[in-house]
Amino acid sequence: MTLDVTEHDTAGAAAGGPGTDGDPREVGAALDLVRGTMLDLLSGSPHPPSALRVHAGGVTIEAEWPSAATSGAAPVAAVAAPAVPAGDPAPPTQAAPATAADVPAGVRVASPAVGVLYLSPAPGEPPFVEEGDTVAEGRQVAIVEVMKLMIPVRTETAGRVVRVLKEDAAPVEFDEPLFVIDPAG
Repeated sequence: MTLDVTEHDTAGAAAGGPGTDGDPREVGAALDLVRGTMLDLLSGSPHPPSALRVHAGGVTIEAEWPSAATSGAAPVAAVAAPAVPAGDPAPPTQAAPATAADVPAGVRVASPAVGVLYLSPAPGEPPFVEEGDTVAEGRQVAIVEVMKLMIPVRTETAGRVVRVLKEDAAPVEFDEPLFVIDPAG
């Protein structure tokens, strides 16, 4: 098994920079530097790494993601549903996830990580794209938040957005389809 590992040492912070003496402000500055470096590395990567290690001063952050080929589903414990009295209406059920037959043909834009999908740059702002919009290759179409890191979701092809498959603020899995693009547009 081969791991795609990205490692980065922030040179200026390693030699007496932020986070070296335990001062909370300096540790906070080191964490901000590490967070920014991780965002830069993740957003600039053509494909998501399986591991990332960043060093800044006395702070090291390591992150690993299981590869799609080796990750197995964890067993799920059965949970009893609460009893509903006979006179009460049935509790609402969640809609079934879209099947391959429900998704139109086209190029799928997938989630780069497990996290929360945001379709707008900020709350209350219009979405990055809507169904029917024409997009260029590399255009940002959403954000996936992973532990307060905002990872941009970009298209790999130009075309027309045929379908937005997830709602704003929805939880998403790694490599889960989020959009469908028609390259013929």
